[in-house]
Amino acid sequence: MEKEVFYNTDLHFEHEQWRRELYFWEDELKSFKNRLEEIVTRWTDKDVLAQLQKYQNQFIVHGEVIDTLLHDINVHETDISEHSKKGESDVMSHQLVRKHIDFRDRIETQRHIYSDLKKEFFRFLSKYM
Repeated sequence: MEKEVFYNTDLHFEHEQWRRELYFWEDELKSFKNRLEEIVTRWTDKDVLAQLQKYQNQFIVHGEVIDTLLHDINVHETDISEHSKKGESDVMSHQLVRKHIDFRDRIETQRHIYSDLKKEFFRFLSKYM
């Protein structure tokens, strides 16, 4: 049975891609919050305001998730760097690879959650803007 080999550079490349994606989400959340501020000035209906509050809370939670993911990427990068400093080969240890694959799954899950949130929010905007 042939084993798949993971290299430091491959994991680092993926980390950089994830960082850019997470920073993009942060920027999007800022614009979504601005949209909420526009709607709150136009509507006094309690149902609409309740929905605004729901989205505001979801954006806050998603922002916290982004912060956690960015932190975890930095921790994993440090682990990889320590692995390299020890003079170990560029091939990653099983533990670091497992951690990376688990993190990849977390990112993918968050992509789905964020995508669903955006779709729902855009439907809301088209109804109330």
